[in-house]
Amino acid sequence: MSCPVSSFYATLILLLLWRVEQIADACSCSPIHPQQAFCNADVVIRAKVVGGKEVDSGNDIYGNPIKRIQYEIKQLKMFKGPNKLIMAVFTAPSSAVCGVTLETNGKKEYLISGKAEGDEKMHVTLCDFIIPWESLSATQKKSLNQRYQMGCECKISRCPSIPCMITAPDECLWTDWVTEKSINGRQAKHYACIKRNDGSCAWYRGVAPPKKEFLDIEDP
Repeated sequence: MSCPVSSFYATLILLLLWRVEQIADACSCSPIHPQQAFCNADVVIRAKVVGGKEVDSGNDIYGNPIKRIQYEIKQLKMFKGPNKLIMAVFTAPSSAVCGVTLETNGKKEYLISGKAEGDEKMHVTLCDFIIPWESLSATQKKSLNQRYQMGCECKISRCPSIPCMITAPDECLWTDWVTEKSINGRQAKHYACIKRNDGSCAWYRGVAPPKKEFLDIEDP
């Protein structure tokens, strides 16, 4: 009797470990530079969250209701997106499935990037660039108005370890992880990857628009 019982418990433990691994791996995001997040997003706004509730969003293939969190927001500024106010932000109900948790007291301002979802709506995940407005650097705030958009044709490649090098002239090498062991280092906070007139891309620092000496063209 001991053998079958031991085998049963061994199988059960393996199943539990497999399930835990599944849950742990349910939401996985590759680090991206804030400029990449801006360029990848349909909508980028500055907003306050004034309410939140769980809502049904249809059914899955088995007929079970799909739950999402609906945040009601007050949009303060649109940096990228449709020519209309975003009134609601939707996300998954837990971080295990990439859901985002936001404070709903209307006091904290956020930068929120994500995908457009019909009129006055957007959907966000943990993989999107969502951060308290006060946590952004002055350069990041300024770059949202024009500079990030100027570099959307450039490619930002993360350097995971030394040595690393660019593989094309329209590429900028993001080295924060190897130099500072952080994805929120100097390049993320203070630099944008800008396309120059010869088609190449290069890091640019500063809060003013790039000048002729950098772009080798008239200021945009």
